[in-house]
Amino acid sequence: MVVKYVVSPHGRRGTYPTITSALRAFSTLQGVSRRQRSAVVEIAPGRYEESLVARGDVRLVAAEGPGSVVVNLLRGTVLETYGSVQVEGLVLTSRDVEHDVVACVQGTLTLDHVEVRTPGGAGAHARPNTHVTLRDSTFLHGRTLFTASTGSVERCRFTDAADNAIAAIEGAQLSVRGSRIEGSRIHGVRVCDARAEVVGCELTGTGNAALMADTRAELAVADCVITAVHAEGIMFVEQSRGSVDRTRVTDAAHGVCAASGAAPVVRDCVFTACRDTGVNVQTDARGRFENCRVVDARNIGVFSTKGGAPEVTGCHVSGGNVGIAVTEGSRGRFARVQVEDLTNSALRVWDGSKGAFENVRVDRCTLGLDTKGDGGTTADLTDVVFRDVETAVTALGQSRVTLREVTAERAAVGFFAGEEAQLRVHDCTVTTASVGGAAASGTAKLFAKNLTVNGSEGTGLSGTESGYLNVANSEFTDCATAGAVFADESSGRLVDCSVNGTEGTAVLDNGRVELVSLRTSLPVLRKTVRTVEKTAPIIKVEGPYIVGSVYNSQLAWNNDQVIQRQSNEDGRDT
Repeated sequence: MVVKYVVSPHGRRGTYPTITSALRAFSTLQGVSRRQRSAVVEIAPGRYEESLVARGDVRLVAAEGPGSVVVNLLRGTVLETYGSVQVEGLVLTSRDVEHDVVACVQGTLTLDHVEVRTPGGAGAHARPNTHVTLRDSTFLHGRTLFTASTGSVERCRFTDAADNAIAAIEGAQLSVRGSRIEGSRIHGVRVCDARAEVVGCELTGTGNAALMADTRAELAVADCVITAVHAEGIMFVEQSRGSVDRTRVTDAAHGVCAASGAAPVVRDCVFTACRDTGVNVQTDARGRFENCRVVDARNIGVFSTKGGAPEVTGCHVSGGNVGIAVTEGSRGRFARVQVEDLTNSALRVWDGSKGAFENVRVDRCTLGLDTKGDGGTTADLTDVVFRDVETAVTALGQSRVTLREVTAERAAVGFFAGEEAQLRVHDCTVTTASVGGAAASGTAKLFAKNLTVNGSEGTGLSGTESGYLNVANSEFTDCATAGAVFADESSGRLVDCSVNGTEGTAVLDNGRVELVSLRTSLPVLRKTVRTVEKTAPIIKVEGPYIVGSVYNSQLAWNNDQVIQRQSNEDGRDT
């Protein structure tokens, strides 16, 4: 049986002057009745300075629609509920940051078309073992907290929370759908040791990560739009798990980030105009990233660092600085990836890291792959195509690179190994190189089998300084300068190779190369060549490979500061 109570501040006959008096009358009835009853409390428009406690099956309704009834309190909790309580159309406001504005202490609570205002603290709090439903409601400045409870948030708006807009903690289970979260000082939604799904929501202007999963949380995100975030769009940390599907992040420091052992699955997402990285996996985190797009990341599109280990498949990186970077002892596997239009490297493996790339396409980037670091720095490339790059592959330091079925088209240099690096090339092709097909410098070693170089405007193969080249079953065609050049103290072997064309030299031999079964109609010249004259300054090359003589020059890469001096006729430096 439903009992109806009417509240009017004007005290008309048959009404109650306060909401509290109506609730007290219902509690009294419940105490003497032998039957379970429910109450509807219709509240006339007005401003009520009350602290409400609702017990049992109670429905509080603004008689003339949402916003017509304001319940205000300077100190303490405005509404405390026990039982099955529904609130429709009320405005609940408090100036107290120490107490919850609305607290569901026991049972269930539904807020429908309700507005909750607070300068801070919790606007609404679902206490342990309760269930709270928020529907078509607005929350200003305060956070909405679910503690060891369950909850549902539908089509709500959260504005300018001084803390997290929504937090699910201590085993809570929460669903947030179709809602907008804007201007939160910390997170839009934080899930800590709890489970939550966020679907079809819009988040903007948060101070930290818009969506945060931490402390073994489970977070599922789908069909969301995240914009103008000061930190990460979506963050998984501390062994959290979860998924992100069909979500777009724009103008965040990092699009999606996994750290400290987290392992999300991210699919069909777009990360646009991120101020640092699009995808960031670090500190022993893992994760799978499938069919995602990263557009115009200012620093790195996909970044694995400090022990990260992502698996990336079917992704597209375009615009920005570096495409994919694996650094500081990290790992990464990348398959069916397209990278294009970058101002720096498409693929980068540095500092003891390991990267595996399969079925990758790179177009219009400054560098294709660059590696450097100790002997633990490795990159393995299979079925990779580089087009319109300056250098397709650059291996430096002591790094080790293996290429299988790799093609470089319209590059300045195809494959280059410098310093102490090792580069192994199997069944690879370089076409239309403006400088050279493959080269080794420093004390680097290049091993090639079934290498094809067509149409180089310079050399097909070259060694400088003390570089070592061991090349077998390879073919060099229409190389304008020479099929192979060995300069300085470089050395090596050419076994069962052919040099084809109508001009230039087959091999420029410095006397340190072994020619076995060389097939060519072009001349083989025995001549000692120095790439740098002995009177010239010492040049340490850690950048693009230079073919030809260099006179009285100073070259530097990656310097934070360069000082240039010029001697006048009187001998003084300026």
